Amino acid sequence: MNHIDEEVLQSKPEKVKKPKRKKPRVWLVSFWVCFSLLFLMLVVAVSGLYYVWNQLGPTKAGEPVEVTITKGMSANSVSKLLEEKGIIKNSFIFGYYLVLKDEGANFQAGKYELTPGMDKVEVIAKLNAGDVIAEDTIMFTIPEGFTIEQIAEKLAAEGLGDRDTFVALANEDRTWSGAETVLLMPKEAANVKYRLEGYLFPDTYEFAKGITEEELILRLLKEQDRKLASLPEDWVDQLDKLGITMHEMLTIASLIEREVVVDEERAKVAGVIYNRLAEPMRLQIDATIQYALGEQKEVLSYEDTELDSPYNTYRIDGLPPGPIANPSLDSIRAALYPEEHDYLFYVTKKDGTNTHLFAKTYREHQQNIEKSKQTAE
Repeated sequence: MNHIDEEVLQSKPEKVKKPKRKKPRVWLVSFWVCFSLLFLMLVVAVSGLYYVWNQLGPTKAGEPVEVTITKGMSANSVSKLLEEKGIIKNSFIFGYYLVLKDEGANFQAGKYELTPGMDKVEVIAKLNAGDVIAEDTIMFTIPEGFTIEQIAEKLAAEGLGDRDTFVALANEDRTWSGAETVLLMPKEAANVKYRLEGYLFPDTYEFAKGITEEELILRLLKEQDRKLASLPEDWVDQLDKLGITMHEMLTIASLIEREVVVDEERAKVAGVIYNRLAEPMRLQIDATIQYALGEQKEVLSYEDTELDSPYNTYRIDGLPPGPIANPSLDSIRAALYPEEHDYLFYVTKKDGTNTHLFAKTYREHQQNIEKSKQTAE
């Protein structure tokens, strides 16, 4: 090797070291993995919610179909039937929706006309209300002031259930699903003749043929809720203002219902009741004895006024243990908004007007009794 070669070899450049490549940071990888998983879960959740929402939506509109709900049919069976008839898309999801909304237990038996494309809420409301095809219904009127026994007898006479079964159910210590007012009844309603007396609203109803006694009672209880909801917004505050409970208010309303015929006098008679309670004076209302006796006697005897009963307001102080009838909304309103005055007594006129003479003192009351007798002559 010559000299030049040695110099060339000696001048050969050194190898340049390549910079080391940095490894990706662990946290960045973890972030993307977690983000991907969360995104995937979100996509699945949104897709699932959309599917459920879609399955609960209306079906394609179509011609009305006839759907028959039989007595004792479960909510699941009803759901399957509705899917078969094209009213809902998915009976499984609809069934869970019923559970979530606490619905399905109050569906009434009967033949319904339902239309594909109906909203699920509309379908449920129709089944709850017993809005069946007209030929399968019975119009039924419960007069204002009727007792549970009178309601039961009238229902049985119209072919709507068994009297004794209805009366027994009305006295059961139980929860009525979907009814609210009855929940305010005292847990220990001691000495009441019937637990639901005063809570079954008197009105004209359209019932499905084949309706059960339990369904009948629940319908009347719910109607009471609806009617109370129509009162002025401050009606609950009125209970506190008057110092009474819901149960006591319905009791007073039932006394008014049985004592008053002319609407204009309801609030005035209510005022008398509150005045006597405030004195305190015994109410001495004949209708309470008639309720205890179980008969509407035109004239009470002295022996009747001595009847040993918690409902006999000639012998007990304060209110009877519960309502003596099922009052109208007018009587409920009078019990909540009594007329303010100083009257403590009233007597029915004998002139056929069904109105009363009111008095502030017992002496005036005696004079009114004589005046009442004279009007009958």
